[in-house]
Amino acid sequence: MKFKVTTLLFSLGLLVLTGCREFYDYLNAVDPKPVTTKEYASKLNGPIGLALDANQQLWVTEIGTGKDDGKVSVFDSYGKKHVVIEKFPSFFGPGGPEEIVGLNHLLVKDGKAYILHTNGMLYIADISSYKMGAKPVAASTLKKEDIGTFVMTYPFKEKPEESNPYNLTVGPEDNIYITDAGANAVIRRTPAGKLHVFTTFADIKNPTSVGPPTIDAVPTGIAFNQQRFYVSTLTGFPFPTGKARIFSVDRSGKVSVYQDGFTTITDMTLDPTYNPVVVEHAQFGAQGFTPNTGKIVVAADNGKANFGSALNQPTAIVRSGPLTYYVNSLPDGKIFKVTNE
Repeated sequence: MKFKVTTLLFSLGLLVLTGCREFYDYLNAVDPKPVTTKEYASKLNGPIGLALDANQQLWVTEIGTGKDDGKVSVFDSYGKKHVVIEKFPSFFGPGGPEEIVGLNHLLVKDGKAYILHTNGMLYIADISSYKMGAKPVAASTLKKEDIGTFVMTYPFKEKPEESNPYNLTVGPEDNIYITDAGANAVIRRTPAGKLHVFTTFADIKNPTSVGPPTIDAVPTGIAFNQQRFYVSTLTGFPFPTGKARIFSVDRSGKVSVYQDGFTTITDMTLDPTYNPVVVEHAQFGAQGFTPNTGKIVVAADNGKANFGSALNQPTAIVRSGPLTYYVNSLPDGKIFKVTNE
């Protein structure tokens, strides 16, 4: 079964010489400062994506309340939120008020914001001249590119039921790579705006007695470490524990498993030595996603290391500094700053 992810979830030298787990253990031994989690922002309407610009200012997408009130905002150096773009489509899905469809993740680079929407659109906003406190512009004034139609008309071996461009990153030659959680694919967008299917992800065997015999991989986060891509997966219903993976994808699109044993990964960033750092959304139980079972996991070649305390259904993570991360809570409408610095 295909589905929309947002609907469903509503010292450097030493670093180079050591693995992830050893590095974090070393920090705790030498400098016993604990990992702290502090609330950074609240009262957001479905915060789903986070990004940092060249000035380390934090940007956020909000799905909205279902009344065409999605928005993109930026936080100033005092932590105050400024709405930059407003009135993105935000509407109820087939599930009614419990199923709000809207914005996904965003990328900020070279004076532009690239913003994905569950409706299949890539919005592009010129923010090069934006000044804090300026009047927000309407989403309807932005340039749009139709990712969804390209995906739905592409001759995939297995035709997807829908397109859901969910997350994005910059890769070689300034191409933008987009994970499509509906098509289980990564789409490559050239600087000229041409679209190509870069790679796809096969279904996995359902290890449970609930649901179909196979389940979708569902690509979510994507990052490029200057040599290869990492792509994280959520997995489809029934979201079995330990079956989500991080894939390694080379520049030609060849896929291999980098690390497995995760649960419902929703986003990814990289640490200072290019190890993947992911957020797990939550454990899935009889009553749905269990609150406060999300977490940050650093995935090095030699194993995993948890970072910080439990989180409530995060969907985004971005790194600011060697050991500082911003993460969100989708249902709580909050952003947290998690740090060991």
